[in-house]
Amino acid sequence: MSVATAAVMAIGFTAQIFFSARILVQWIMSERARRVLSPTVFWVLSIAGSYLLCLYGWLRSDFSIVLGQFISYYVYLWNLRLKGLWNKMLLPFRIVLALTPVVALGFMLSEARVVADMFFRNEDVPLWLLLLGSVGQVVFTLRFVYQWFYSYRRHLSVLPAGFWVISLVGSLTIVSYGIIRLDPVLIVGQSFGLVAYIRNLCIGHRAEKQAK
Repeated sequence: MSVATAAVMAIGFTAQIFFSARILVQWIMSERARRVLSPTVFWVLSIAGSYLLCLYGWLRSDFSIVLGQFISYYVYLWNLRLKGLWNKMLLPFRIVLALTPVVALGFMLSEARVVADMFFRNEDVPLWLLLLGSVGQVVFTLRFVYQWFYSYRRHLSVLPAGFWVISLVGSLTIVSYGIIRLDPVLIVGQSFGLVAYIRNLCIGHRAEKQAK
């Protein structure tokens, strides 16, 4: 493995560490509370992981990874605002966070041909595999769109049961994609979350039964 490849893998694994940490912290806090929680640190770690995983996807010329992070990014920021943390951040930091996807999208549009060659004419990712990965990432990321809609109606940051069901379906699809692509970052990162998703469904079901 070359130094460049090792560096790219390090970025990807660091991103997955952030994502795994958010699930682990959320899981532990939910176990203690005996109900499914949506802690602020979950969303902080989400932003950190999303930044790095998007960079990893770009360096790997993997459109599905970049697409997934673009869909969920602003949902993370919205939850931080709902948690009251967004307005406490320094203004320059908020500007950078808010404008990064816009700047990235502007660059992609200005260099559309180069970007198309990099993402859609990648010999390592045939079209059928690209579609599989993209479907997995879209499904996995739509859990945050669902979470946003659910929380928006209640004016409260919540992680409902549907969030974990969608997580399971999307994660299993991404693991399949990662195995075919021989991508250890996706395989390891997604496999860790499967146990937590199932456990959160169990905690939520138990809390619902107790409430009734």
